[in-house]
Amino acid sequence: MATDETAVLAASLSSARLPDGETFDTRAIQQRDAAHFLHPFTDHAALRSRGARVIVRGQGVYLWDSEGKQLIDGMSGLWCVNVGYGRTSISQAVYRQMETLPFYNSFFNTTNVPAVELATELVALAPPQFSHVFFTGSGSEANDTVVRMVRRYWDVMGQPGRTVIISRHNAYHGSTMAGASLGGMAGMHAQGGLPIPDIVHIGQPSYAESGRGMSENAFGLRAASWLEEQILASGPERVAAFIGEPVQGAGGVIIPPETYWPEVQRICDKYGILLIADEVICGFGRLGTMFGSELMGMRPDLISFAKGVTSGYVPLGGVLVGKRVAQALVEQGGDFNHGFTYSGHPVACAAALENLRILREEKLVDKVALETGPHLKAVFAELAEHPLVGHAESCGMVAGLNLVRRKGSGPHDCEHFARELQVGMLCRGHMFDNGVIMRAVGDRMIVAPPLVMTKLEIDEMAERIWDCLDLTLADLHQRGWI
Repeated sequence: MATDETAVLAASLSSARLPDGETFDTRAIQQRDAAHFLHPFTDHAALRSRGARVIVRGQGVYLWDSEGKQLIDGMSGLWCVNVGYGRTSISQAVYRQMETLPFYNSFFNTTNVPAVELATELVALAPPQFSHVFFTGSGSEANDTVVRMVRRYWDVMGQPGRTVIISRHNAYHGSTMAGASLGGMAGMHAQGGLPIPDIVHIGQPSYAESGRGMSENAFGLRAASWLEEQILASGPERVAAFIGEPVQGAGGVIIPPETYWPEVQRICDKYGILLIADEVICGFGRLGTMFGSELMGMRPDLISFAKGVTSGYVPLGGVLVGKRVAQALVEQGGDFNHGFTYSGHPVACAAALENLRILREEKLVDKVALETGPHLKAVFAELAEHPLVGHAESCGMVAGLNLVRRKGSGPHDCEHFARELQVGMLCRGHMFDNGVIMRAVGDRMIVAPPLVMTKLEIDEMAERIWDCLDLTLADLHQRGWI
């Protein structure tokens, strides 16, 4: 970038404070973005042609872009800004730690106070079977750590042949080599020779997709039985663990029947395999419990976490390690040859400690369980009355609805749009253009709002969603697709 161009862009970036009169040269920012910034999960040629949306400010549950448009953040950033934007106490905690000890590593028999305090607090918050924490920089790194830790555990236990980890199709466990392999996203597996060896997948517990002719509870048991079938197919002596999100997030908010997880737990116990709960999305209050596994009747041996632990203010992830695994690693394992420069980063841990204080003192987890979660469920039930919506469901502060060409008497009787029409993306465009951020997963529209969202703000979000569904329906009629 030329020096004079850099100066112009820097001036445009520093000249305004939306919504208090600041202005931005959106086009200049978009041009530099297209020229230099490779985004995650993005068709960059398509992005270059239309330009990225430039987000410049956040407060509470609202965002503002560089054009001054206000948006309700229905996705908590990326499932993570649980305590909302503009929390100066987190900023101040980060600043104080940066002034005191901005960084030191946790290699070489060394520790730091925020990491120790956070590990202690996380163990206190976790279910009683947990005793230790391994820190990472992200959820993807946490799930890479899970693979290393699970296989090391079975080495230590004298069963090195137990290397197979079972996951689910359409699950998301990160985008590193091991994380993407654990995940069941076909598009990710098509790039880079994934999955790595000894990662296998079973069907997801989606009643709408696979439960035709069964009650939800009967389907939950049937979906859980796929795990046992895969254990037997792989060989019980080779299976190390099963990993799953309590509620699948990026796969489209797939909420399993209530019979599913208890039966999965029974199967894991029967064969002695480890159960891993990926709580990167579900942890820290998202489902109305501190950890989603508590709600679902799971007793995991390992919990991977990230996102909500700092509300996204600073990157941080980790693995809660149950006593079964921790005891083997600590007392029998010797060196665990795995780790990261930023494991236990003091600034990230300071942000997490303040974030957890906010969750605790504002009783946000109870609020989700008793107030806002039930209210979100009620308003999504109302959204299900829209002519474009086949069915809607929610759990805590996650919810989803399916866009359909024609309604039916139930989720299995609707007429769906052809996949190539990408109706969900069309709807998402109307959402963004009209002040609400709602994610599209195929033709399923999902939200995961900040946990601080009030009932009135939920109502406001729902009104905007309804209006955007109307706009989408009109658009579909105009295109002749309905």
